[in-house]
Amino acid sequence: MIGLSIDGPKELHDTYRKDKGGKGTFDRVLSAARLLQKHKVEFNILCTVNSKNGDHPLKVYRFFRDELKTKYIQFIPIVEKDDKGGVTDRSVRPEQWGSFLIDIFDEWVKRDVGKIFILNFDGALAGWLDMAGTVCIFGPTCGQGTALEHNGDLYSCDHFVGPNNLLGNILQTPMIELVASDMQRKFGQDKRDTLPQYCRKCEFVHICNGECPKNRLIETPDGEAGLNYLCSGYKAFFEHANRPMQIMATLLQQGRLAEEIMRLKELKVDGNKKQTAEPGRNEPCFCGSGQKFKKCHGK
Repeated sequence: MIGLSIDGPKELHDTYRKDKGGKGTFDRVLSAARLLQKHKVEFNILCTVNSKNGDHPLKVYRFFRDELKTKYIQFIPIVEKDDKGGVTDRSVRPEQWGSFLIDIFDEWVKRDVGKIFILNFDGALAGWLDMAGTVCIFGPTCGQGTALEHNGDLYSCDHFVGPNNLLGNILQTPMIELVASDMQRKFGQDKRDTLPQYCRKCEFVHICNGECPKNRLIETPDGEAGLNYLCSGYKAFFEHANRPMQIMATLLQQGRLAEEIMRLKELKVDGNKKQTAEPGRNEPCFCGSGQKFKKCHGK
C-alpha cells in the first residue's frame, strides 16, 4: 500500500511540511491524493503528530475522514532529541499525545469502527487480545523493520541508521544472513531485556511493551533509565480506552465484529469475570435479521 505523508488541513500541514524553498507542500500532496483516488489506488495516510497539530486532533481526523475520505490512517508521534538531552520544540508533548489519541478514539469508537482503520488503535487492540506486536512499536521485541539504503547498506531499523547499527551490505552478503545475524537478533531482544522495572509492573505492559526504543529517553520515577518519553500519554490513553477495548476484544473472541460496539448498550460480567457484550434486549439483533435481539441471538 502507498503511504501518503500529510499532517492535516493546509494550515497545520504547512507548518512543518515545507519544500527546500520554504514553501508549504499541502497543495501538491492533496493533488497526489486526488490522483490516487481518481485511479482507485488505495493509500495509507501517514500523519506525523507534532506540537502544532497535536492540539487539533478532531480537526485533523475529520479532515482525513470527511475531506480526503480515506480509510487507512497512521498517526506517528514526533519525538526529536535536541543537543541538550531534551526534545525539540517540534516534538509532541506526552500529555498532548495522550489527549490527541483520546479525542480521536472517542469519536472513532462511536461511529467509525469498521469504516476507518487507524493503525494505532488496531495495534493497541491486538494487545487486549494478547497478540501484541502486530505493529512493531508495540511488540515485546523488534528488529524486523530493517532499513535498506540506495547503495545496499542494511541497517537494523529506519530509526537506527548509524554506524552502530550497520548490519552490512546486501551486495556483499545475502540479506537473509544479515537479518538473521547475531547482531540483529540482539538488537531486537534488547527492547525486551532493557525494559525498566517500572514498565514491567505496569498493568498495560502487555499492550505497549515500552513502545519504540528510540523514544526511551527519560528516567522512571525511581531513577531507572529507559522510560519512554511518551509513557504518560500512552498510559492516559490506555486507561481511557480500556473498557471499550475490552468490549471489542470480547466481540472478536466470540467470532463477532468489533464494529458491533457501536450498537451495544450494556456490558455484562459473569461470575468468572469474563466480559460478554450484548445489545439491549429490545434492540435490533446484530446479525441483521430484523428481529429484536431477545427473539433472535439473545435467546
